[in-house]
Amino acid sequence: MSKNKNTKEKKVKKKKSHRILKTILIIILLAIIIFAGLFAYRVYKNGGGLTGIVTTLIGTDPETTKNLPDFYCLLLGKSQAMTDTIMVAKYSPSTGQASLLSIPRDSFVGSNPNTATASDKINSKYQISPQRTIDAVNKLTGLNLKYYITVDTKALRDLVDAIGGVYFDVPIKMDYDDSSQDLYIHLEPGYQLLDGEKAEWLVRFRHNNNGTSYSYEYGDNDLGRMRTQREFLMAVAKQTLKLENITKIDDILNVFEKEVETNIDWDTLIEYAPALLNIDADNIRTDMLPGVAQYCNGVAVYLVDEDEAKEVVNDLFLTTPIENNSDGNSVSNGTSNETTNSIPTSQIDYEDYTIEVLNGTGSSSKLEKAVEQLEAQGFEVEKEGNTNITANTTIINRTNKTKEVENSIIALLGTGSSIVGENNSDVDFTIILGSDY
Repeated sequence: MSKNKNTKEKKVKKKKSHRILKTILIIILLAIIIFAGLFAYRVYKNGGGLTGIVTTLIGTDPETTKNLPDFYCLLLGKSQAMTDTIMVAKYSPSTGQASLLSIPRDSFVGSNPNTATASDKINSKYQISPQRTIDAVNKLTGLNLKYYITVDTKALRDLVDAIGGVYFDVPIKMDYDDSSQDLYIHLEPGYQLLDGEKAEWLVRFRHNNNGTSYSYEYGDNDLGRMRTQREFLMAVAKQTLKLENITKIDDILNVFEKEVETNIDWDTLIEYAPALLNIDADNIRTDMLPGVAQYCNGVAVYLVDEDEAKEVVNDLFLTTPIENNSDGNSVSNGTSNETTNSIPTSQIDYEDYTIEVLNGTGSSSKLEKAVEQLEAQGFEVEKEGNTNITANTTIINRTNKTKEVENSIIALLGTGSSIVGENNSDVDFTIILGSDY
């Protein structure tokens, strides 16, 4: 009797434990469903797709991301300690637009072309330090770049393999062999899927074994090479930003962690990560720093045309696209608190604007650098002075000038925000340089 009773009690306990376990599993399942639903809703509210996922995971807000200032960076492609690929990149979170400017690797950055040596070429500066390359690019462009990203050819190979290859229209037949570099390039022309190794061949190619290269119309030798590099970079961006690559994010991050060098701090990377996923790869504006290739002192160099370079830099980096609102009036994506009149950026003549620069950095060399930057672009710097040390650069618009000009100043200095001020200084703008300059 007691044996049957114990058996019944065991069965009852077993049923109870099964019910409890089933209830717990149901609760966990419901929690997962609710969490997944909430996550999916947040992803949808944050823009959907890969951008929505990253925005939700990081915890940023879409509007905050969209209002981030334009981001500038120097992109460097390194092979055997030399930077054969040098590009200035700009991305505007407010518009999703990006710009790329190729800097020829033989660009002369010395003091006198008549005494030129190989060390006067810009691609040699990285051997000293990345900062020396940034300084040289800033001197050529008049910009104030602070960030750089260096990608070794191995990183390019691994990234392309990580995202499953990149489809690209190879412009010409490529046949080149160089045992000293262990480089053997053999590519057929036409649209095709390139793996990591072939991607490296593509971006490193300059000419064939028989001396032929890209056509004159495409851009021969280094000019064609830089065009191919820019166009391939856009193709890589398109492929990387596809939603299906969310499953490969660990592989992509590993490539960046192990093989990419940068001075961009983590907080900035996190802040801009969702915005960078909104890049419209079909709307990236590209160009090359204008100039002429020639021999100086027996050294092949590229002499940049300063006047034409100023126009290209202005077009790609210092102007803000004008959009039309619902009533047909043009508006701009500036940061000023008030709406001002808007004019086409192509009509802006910086010589028409007068500027006062007050130094709040505590460094006289920074004041000299800022004045030199502004005057090189055409601005009239009529007053200079000092003020109390301040953290942030501020541009005071005193005569209700256009936002396009405000944004050009901010872009040129590489930092700053704009406000409206009183017309009491006999200048159009007062710039207070802060420690962020």
